[in-house]
Amino acid sequence: MIAALARGRAGLMLALQSGLAAGLAWFVAHDLLSRPMPFFAPIAAVITLGSSVGQRLRRTSELVIGVAVGIGIGDGIILLIGSGPAQIGLIVLLAVLLATAVGGGAPLIVQSASSAVLVATLTSTTEQPWTRFLDALVGGGIGLAVMSLLLPLNPLTVVSRAADPALRAFTDGLHEAARGLAARDPDVVQAALERLRAAEQTFDAFRSAIEAARENVAFAPARWRSRGALAQYVEGAAQLTYALRNVRVMLRRAHTALNDQEPIPDVLPASIEHLGDAVDLLRQEWDRGVEPLATRERALRAVAESGKAYQAGVGYSGGVVVAQVRTAVADVLRSTGIEYAEATRLVRHAVGWRGRPHRARKKRHPGAG
Repeated sequence: MIAALARGRAGLMLALQSGLAAGLAWFVAHDLLSRPMPFFAPIAAVITLGSSVGQRLRRTSELVIGVAVGIGIGDGIILLIGSGPAQIGLIVLLAVLLATAVGGGAPLIVQSASSAVLVATLTSTTEQPWTRFLDALVGGGIGLAVMSLLLPLNPLTVVSRAADPALRAFTDGLHEAARGLAARDPDVVQAALERLRAAEQTFDAFRSAIEAARENVAFAPARWRSRGALAQYVEGAAQLTYALRNVRVMLRRAHTALNDQEPIPDVLPASIEHLGDAVDLLRQEWDRGVEPLATRERALRAVAESGKAYQAGVGYSGGVVVAQVRTAVADVLRSTGIEYAEATRLVRHAVGWRGRPHRARKKRHPGAG
């Protein structure tokens, strides 16, 4: 019941957009343009909105053009040679060819063909030529206007919903890897690696949502105030993708270290656990729209713990794991808005607290007391 309510709440805005667009499309086509039965106008409006969730403006525009082109071709063919099985086949063939020739993607091609079939099978030829083509343009244009101007989706809500599963998958993979490394179980580490490989799909959806939200903010004045909060996600998503890739490299080396029976100091799985905590804290702080201070603290704690592994003793692959922790932490720090040079400095300082022999620090600072 709770899940159903959550899904209903998530779809409420789309339902409101669709209802508003359908009503406006009928009003404009019927009352303002004096079309007697403009049912293609609300159809085109709803198709536009229903197919544009999470997509970019170009793809949405393709849907509008596809509906209109399919209807126009269907009307034209029926007017010239009548209706029937051969005409339906010819209409679809021409609609697909035209959509492909103008460089349209899959949405334009599909909508052109399906709209042409709808015209050829469910409508009569008593109306004036191209009237339904104009109905489709009216409906699609109103759908775009509702989506971008009148009732735009909240871009932060869209991005947050996409970011949540991506960051949760990242967190879960790191925590599972930490448990496997602590238990000296290479199978668990391998399972964590597979989980993080699968998480790439959620990160793709996260990046797509960011692109859609950026266009939403650009074209919807009502959402311009969201630009600042959205910047956290826009600037951080790429860095988290780099962190995910570096963590996968780290886990492959951790798996090798276990198979080679290298020493695994307890601080090493603890470091990976802290890194997972940092990613989870970032998810929470982004969702609240606050400065990710707790994320930075936990990420630096992760790299400081990994530095202790050098003193405890690690093998070749274990050393690579430590190095990849440092790289991943730098990526996480950059995802919180810290510049590259500062992130690198903070990581070096965190490792230097406990990770290097005293004489090495003294050599770097000969004047220190």
